[in-house]
Amino acid sequence: MRLDHLRTFEAVVRLGTFTRAAQELYLAQPSLSRQIATLEADVGALLLERGRHGAAPTEAGRVLLPIARRMLADAAAARRELDELAGLRRGRVHLGAPPTLCVSLVADVLAHFSTRHPGVDLQVSEAGTHALLERLQQGELDLAVVITREDALEAEGAELIELLTEELVVVSSATRAEPLPEQIGLAQLATMPQVAFHRSYDLRSATDAAFAARSLTPTITVEGAEMDAVLRFVERGIGVAVVPAMVVADRPGLQHARLTDPELRRTVNLARRRGVRLSAAAETMQELVFETVAGTDLPGVLRREGGDPLRPSSPR
Repeated sequence: MRLDHLRTFEAVVRLGTFTRAAQELYLAQPSLSRQIATLEADVGALLLERGRHGAAPTEAGRVLLPIARRMLADAAAARRELDELAGLRRGRVHLGAPPTLCVSLVADVLAHFSTRHPGVDLQVSEAGTHALLERLQQGELDLAVVITREDALEAEGAELIELLTEELVVVSSATRAEPLPEQIGLAQLATMPQVAFHRSYDLRSATDAAFAARSLTPTITVEGAEMDAVLRFVERGIGVAVVPAMVVADRPGLQHARLTDPELRRTVNLARRRGVRLSAAAETMQELVFETVAGTDLPGVLRREGGDPLRPSSPR
């Protein structure tokens, strides 16, 4: 089996049509069809079912797909290793993170990395924790920064390294006529006009669960927004929002208050594939994440007792 044929097969399954796959891979559609036919001849089985609405994997195709993705990821890792022998003058790192961390911790890490290693290509994927762990296990990501809470997290095949714990805080416009108090209880928050995240956000799920546990109904002015839009809406005085403490840093347009009764917290972890050696560029990225976390000194960002913010932990 040739890697280019496996890459073509993976693209057709992921995109759902031969046409889209051909466009992504810059192939003429007849050439793409020949590659699929050759691959099917090599494995001795039909891999794709063609229909009016596109292409879908057969049972044999579903068996081959994760194997193909691992082979492609291993080949990409081999290329990166060879590129990086020149001292990180070339290479690539693919990092995954939730949107709430892309505007804070991850932004700082990427800024430092690109300054120190301008020849290394950086790729970032934004998604929720479960989607990121799935992509990490499939070899699509080198590293991921993920969120855990008190509930169990299925992370088979991944190792989680706990970085820090941060509080969720209430933010409002810095020009709000009445300044926020130092603390706001959940019952008081429920009466305040809120800008709410899209329901796909883990942050939204956590706050909704907290309100439900207290039989409270929040007053929502705008809902369904993404992180950048939420912050902009709050800065313009449309309402308050519940955000992670690190988001507040370097945002003079916001003021914030601690959320109490109950306090809501989340743990930030670095995830990597268990038993898989990191490329030189990914290992450098990992060390820079540790370095950035060690230098973080913000209200609401909590250290564990003992002072060391970094230790490997079992998936929860």
